[in-house]
Amino acid sequence: MTDFYASYAAFKDYATPVLKPKHIRRYDRDVGGPLGLAPGQAVLEVGCGTGLFLAYLKARGIDDILGIDQDPKLADAIPEAVRDAFQVADVWAFLDTTDRTFDRIALFDVLEHFTAEEGVTLMAGLAARLRPGGRIVVKVPNMGSPWGAQHQFGDLTHKTGYAPNALRQLAIAAGLTCTRCYPHPEGSPTRLVLDRLVHGLLNRMLQSPPEVWTANVFAIFERR
Repeated sequence: MTDFYASYAAFKDYATPVLKPKHIRRYDRDVGGPLGLAPGQAVLEVGCGTGLFLAYLKARGIDDILGIDQDPKLADAIPEAVRDAFQVADVWAFLDTTDRTFDRIALFDVLEHFTAEEGVTLMAGLAARLRPGGRIVVKVPNMGSPWGAQHQFGDLTHKTGYAPNALRQLAIAAGLTCTRCYPHPEGSPTRLVLDRLVHGLLNRMLQSPPEVWTANVFAIFERR
């Protein structure tokens, strides 16, 4: 059976990211504000990739951070400023061995790599590592939108597709509450305006428009 993760580094073409003002603005809009990120919090990122979000957290004065990913080839791509916050770890082994707890946990483009049953187990395991008042944020391809398939089926390691209501179902099964599902707008300011106009028109035309139109969707979870 082919192990697509064996060639994942070549597929993704890992390179060290450079945090730019546009990245900070987007993370502020998409994650920092909705998640209530603030200095003094402990933040875990599962599947941190090349570490751009870790660099953002550091730039926002959040120093108690940890990013885990199973691919050791990522170590050389992590920005130097946050390299000491990166750990090569399988998430299942990490959850079995860590005694750390966190205020915020992030999974961007991660949950779709697991089966639905694995996803429930993963989210329940992460919930057990949350401090009181803690939150989990995920971003996944939005299969409730006609634009989400390009992301879901653009990677052969993806196993499960999610629409907003499926994320709420996952939350219930994992002992969580999905408090919010919201869009992930991408592109230039002009593109964003055009997208809103087109989607607004389609909302008026279609009998059953999607809850969220963007190709990816964010969701925030809290413990019940």
